[in-house]
Amino acid sequence: MLSTTDIFSRKEPVIMGILNVTPDSFYDGGRHKDLNDVLKHCETMIEEGADVIDIGAFSTRPGSVVITPEEELNRIIPALDIIRTNFPEVVISIDTYRQYVAEAVYNAGADIINDISGGIFDENMLKFIGTKHIPYILMHITGKINNMHKELISDNVCFKVKTFFEKQIEELLQYGEQQIILDPGIGFNKTMECNFELLNHIEDYRVGNYPILIGISHKSLIYKTLGTTPQEATNGTTVLNTIALLHGADILRVHKVKETIEVVKLLQQLK
Repeated sequence: MLSTTDIFSRKEPVIMGILNVTPDSFYDGGRHKDLNDVLKHCETMIEEGADVIDIGAFSTRPGSVVITPEEELNRIIPALDIIRTNFPEVVISIDTYRQYVAEAVYNAGADIINDISGGIFDENMLKFIGTKHIPYILMHITGKINNMHKELISDNVCFKVKTFFEKQIEELLQYGEQQIILDPGIGFNKTMECNFELLNHIEDYRVGNYPILIGISHKSLIYKTLGTTPQEATNGTTVLNTIALLHGADILRVHKVKETIEVVKLLQQLK
């Protein structure tokens, strides 16, 4: 099983399995509220080959309800505890933009903080991450939590994403060397054309040698293009994950681990 250090150094793609403990996620909301279901789903993803389990307790889909930090922790901590107890060596990422939540889950055993705001929704996040040198997924977004899906980027998206990364990385590096993963935020406040441009030009916004995470699993760029639903987007997700790896993605964040592992194996054989 991989360590956090391995994730930043290995040459093979890293697979991050999504575990939503929310009632309102766009794809699987409400499926994993019971801790037995959480544990069973986590076990399945690990058996299928997931390198990281990413726990999310706060849906960021359009129209989602903003919950309190306390409610977010009430959802996360039991899931984190039961996974850490049963799978002590698995790498666990927590999807949160709040420094208060990030500190609590890090103290409770989380390995990585996955921040959809890249440090802009909570002014205390980057200092916390930087001073503690916590492995950090820095995602691109603009706006605020209540309008992040309303102001769409429609041009120069790779340049804008890279400029954002450079600025946030510079702030983090004030506190010394960091373990940073870059996520372009596909599906967040970008037009459909810009989402596909980000997928097609991954190296254009890479900064330094930091790994790139692509998270397009069952998102609207797939099901809206195909005229289907999030639940019918497995095949489209597999196709675009293949393209992401061919264009340089290092980490894939996915709902379906088995299908993604098959993509990795086939591409390795092709090479």
